[in-house]
Amino acid sequence: MKVCMILEGSYPYVFGGVSSWTHHYIQSFSDTEFVLWCIGADSSSRGKYKYTLPENVTSVEEVFLNDALRVRGEVRKTRKLKLTENEKAEIVKLITHQNPDFEVLFELFHDRQMNPTTLLMSDEFLRLLIDECGKRYPYIPFANYFYNVRSMLLPEMYLMTGQIPDADIFHCTATGYGGILGSMGKWKNHVPLIVTEHGIYTREREEELIRAEWVPSYMRQQWVDLFYSFSGCAYQHADRITSLFRGASQIQEDIGAPKEKLKVIPNGVNYDAFCTIPPKEEDGYIAIGAVVRIARIKDIKTLIYSFAEAKQRVSQLRLYILGDVDDKEYQAECLELVKQLGVGDIVFTGVVNVKEYFPKFDFTILTSISEGQPLSILESFAAGRPVVATDVGCCRELVEGYDDYGPAGYITPPMHKELIADAIVRMSRSRKERLRMGEAGRKRAKALYTQRESISLYRELYREVLKEQESGRNSV
Repeated sequence: MKVCMILEGSYPYVFGGVSSWTHHYIQSFSDTEFVLWCIGADSSSRGKYKYTLPENVTSVEEVFLNDALRVRGEVRKTRKLKLTENEKAEIVKLITHQNPDFEVLFELFHDRQMNPTTLLMSDEFLRLLIDECGKRYPYIPFANYFYNVRSMLLPEMYLMTGQIPDADIFHCTATGYGGILGSMGKWKNHVPLIVTEHGIYTREREEELIRAEWVPSYMRQQWVDLFYSFSGCAYQHADRITSLFRGASQIQEDIGAPKEKLKVIPNGVNYDAFCTIPPKEEDGYIAIGAVVRIARIKDIKTLIYSFAEAKQRVSQLRLYILGDVDDKEYQAECLELVKQLGVGDIVFTGVVNVKEYFPKFDFTILTSISEGQPLSILESFAAGRPVVATDVGCCRELVEGYDDYGPAGYITPPMHKELIADAIVRMSRSRKERLRMGEAGRKRAKALYTQRESISLYRELYREVLKEQESGRNSV
């Protein structure tokens, strides 16, 4: 069996999160051949992997969105370019993100190899765009509208022109640009598509766009609609749509995923690798571990503020921040904040073996503003360490549980430095309470969140969709 794993902005270019899950996932399917179809933002990342790829990865197909800017249009064809009425209708839906028939677009860009830049420069496209601008945005300069629409559509169109790997199953780890590629792979190869969402991609992009300063206010909703159209395409073409917890599955249904396709498969931790880590020896410090990428969505600044406030009340606190740097500008801002606050005992370790650091920790912390089901929390539980975590994604369900084990830490609102500081102080007061909560987390991880069980569920899912495909062929 050959699986094409479609990845966007993650493995194998960055550490942590989806990347870590993907690496362990592929290793666990040692009897399966994997092809990676990787989408990145900038081609300067080409071939620069941060992981040593497992032996069962037989090829990597890389596509970078900024390469779309290098596509040269054929000027002599722009005036002669003609679209069918059906194609015009779907291009208008693409412009307005109103549920286009992507298979018409796949035919146009992939099979007919329509040059995206030639189309965007054509008289045909110009007429369609002028008409839509007049209907939707009659009071803004047309040039502004044109360049915003162009910047939205060009990467999407460009992706549709690429080569499609051969595979028995396509498996997306998000519904964004990867969802477009996965849908195109299913359409072309007539094989199953599975979509696995670790976070709800559409909602995450919507949150980012609401705060983004580069998006003109009058185009903000159009950008949001773009990503909703991506999820609509992926959900429509998928044979199964998985999420990590019940709340995420409900969100998928709310934004258009067919209920009969939905399935919850939690993340799993390599429990045996962490369960033997002993409790931290008392050394005069209360050490906190934050296993996070240095990225804005992880809200490291709030973590620093909260730690600084808590340290004024518990002087023996020490904080270790373990993880790769996703955003160098944000890293510089975090380091400057530490300097401005004059707070000591914060250690940025960079990329390290997390397991080797756990003996130093009394508990761990996660202050993200968006999450799915964080592997860092499951690793903390397996190691018997309680957690302070923000109430995002599955964190409350993990920490408080739907079982009899009891709480395995404290949940706080995101971006609330005072309440996060209070939780740090509470956790620091009693070693006995930390050990009790840590044991609750360990039992929960062992009972509900092992890697072995998670992989078993995905194996069964692969068997199901392949069996359904074969049944469909036999009934024809």
